[in-house]
Amino acid sequence: MTLHVKKILPPLVVIALIIAVWWWVVVQSESPIFPTPWQVVTGTLELAEDGTLWEHIGASLMRVSIGFGLAMLVAIPLGLWMGWVDSAYRTFNPIFQMLRPISPIAWIPLAILWFGVGDVSPIFLIFISSVFPMIVQTTSGVHTIERRYLRAAANFGVSRAVLFRRVVIPAVLPEIIVGMRIGIGVAWLVVVAAEMIALRSGLGYLIMDSRNAGNRYDLVIASMIIIGVIGLLLDGITRLLERLKTVKWRYVR
Repeated sequence: MTLHVKKILPPLVVIALIIAVWWWVVVQSESPIFPTPWQVVTGTLELAEDGTLWEHIGASLMRVSIGFGLAMLVAIPLGLWMGWVDSAYRTFNPIFQMLRPISPIAWIPLAILWFGVGDVSPIFLIFISSVFPMIVQTTSGVHTIERRYLRAAANFGVSRAVLFRRVVIPAVLPEIIVGMRIGIGVAWLVVVAAEMIALRSGLGYLIMDSRNAGNRYDLVIASMIIIGVIGLLLDGITRLLERLKTVKWRYVR
């Protein structure tokens, strides 16, 4: 048995067991509402065939891409600056530490008040939810760089600009990737919650619409599974950055 098969076999076995138990419980309980796995599959195919599923997935991914992209553009430079400049850290860190624990869901009323019920509201919520983890992780990465490397570079007369570019940024890249993984997970969670409340498209809206339009719990469960699968794929795509030569040193075991 190859190493790749050994890695994927245990989760596949667990998933198969969960599906089997789910099917058995529904059949034994004779539930008129809760769907079997096969009903979920047929419901998913129904949405895929008429194109509705792809429209909702595309809408959610579009909002996450824009909100998370904006958060990266703000968080990474700001985190590097706060980690490198002590006065910036002392000034802004208390503010971010105060805002960071506030649940992104708590921002929904303000987002609707400021931006209405269009796409801008969820994009704002995604930005708010993902920017703080990346700022904190990036700042922490700069602070954890061993000072002997910085002193050694200074002893060789390396300028601060070169030191920042050739030492600090490569050293902090692994922490930036960790922050991105946390941020994208939270962003995907938040967009679904926002779509349940304030929009008429996206996977979150699909869940609420399926529930309200004739108790289509097969579509509700299908949407939940799709959300989980896409979240797993987004995390996997982010983890591919760990294979870059500039950060691979951090993951050598």
